[in-house]
Amino acid sequence: MNTDRLVKTFQELVSIDSPSFGERKMADELTVRLRKLGFTVSEDRAGEYYGGTAGNLYAFRKGSIPGKPLLFSTHMDTVEPAEGKKAVLHGDGRITSGGATVLGADCMAGTAALLEAVTELEEEQADCRALEILFFIGEEKHLRGSAVFDFSCVQAEESYILDLSGPAGTAAIQAPTLIDFEIVVHGKAAHAGFAPEQGVHAIRIAANAVARMDMGRTGASMTVNIGHIEGGVKATNIVPERCSLRGEVRSYSHEQALEEMKKIEGIFQEEAEKAGGSCEVQFTVPLQAYRVPETHSCVKRFRRVCEELGLPVRLVPTFGGSDQSNLALHGVQGLVLASAMEQVHSCEEYTTVSGLETVAEIVKGLMQERA
Repeated sequence: MNTDRLVKTFQELVSIDSPSFGERKMADELTVRLRKLGFTVSEDRAGEYYGGTAGNLYAFRKGSIPGKPLLFSTHMDTVEPAEGKKAVLHGDGRITSGGATVLGADCMAGTAALLEAVTELEEEQADCRALEILFFIGEEKHLRGSAVFDFSCVQAEESYILDLSGPAGTAAIQAPTLIDFEIVVHGKAAHAGFAPEQGVHAIRIAANAVARMDMGRTGASMTVNIGHIEGGVKATNIVPERCSLRGEVRSYSHEQALEEMKKIEGIFQEEAEKAGGSCEVQFTVPLQAYRVPETHSCVKRFRRVCEELGLPVRLVPTFGGSDQSNLALHGVQGLVLASAMEQVHSCEEYTTVSGLETVAEIVKGLMQERA
């Protein structure tokens, strides 16, 4: 393992600003690196859907080991605060940000490990499976890049997404449906001092509805949350005529998530009608639940590689999202692998040199697996 090169690659990638829908510089850098490694690279027009600067990258390279390609993927965007990131290497092997930004190990740790694995195979002229690599935009905005990707070009039947926290050897085999919803309650404005009875109080309707909802962890496999609410005007003497709420439902059962959303809509409709108001309910489903059978080839392959490296295997569910959700929708089953990123989405985010090395070794082993 060329540790110095791996760390340098990580530091160079981290230094590139790549906010969601502002991934142009990152896309250009990765395109150059992939082509030097013998990949053909194409970029789609996903950015145009969102007013972004770059599209998703798809790369392909032939292999010497028979069989369908294996697909590996990370995402190019990082969460804020991310402008001016830098990776600081400490004496104990930890790598942190400078403290004022996220580090960007999510998802540059997996990206650096992936590039190092391919580089080593190229240098060794080692046998390798045919490879497909996808670098997506807008993952941190509920997988918007992969949501509009044309998966008809993908030949692989199994995938490995480098986008999970936890010790090396951990892989997520299950993820939830996520429903994002917005509810707008309409009432009727009136003077709160002179004629409150002539108004219909939108905030009160919303409050009564929220009070009836099951909130938090509502079962073994479901959570419900209202994360934002606003309504009324700055004046305190006006009965508010409008109140809006935004929330989410998550469940390992797609059907149960939809049923819960229907229940929430019914509660708000009832409370609005009872008070003489109305409401509008809109929702989207950016993630759809999936579970990979432990008998699937991608799981068996991952187990073998980890055993060869002496790593304990942990197959876990996750309640978060990754681009694997959209891959699964298009018939590509796969795992989300722990990729040396910890305390992500915070300025305390970090990785370690040993973690990067291990992830690169896992990826390299997967690429050389024959079965």
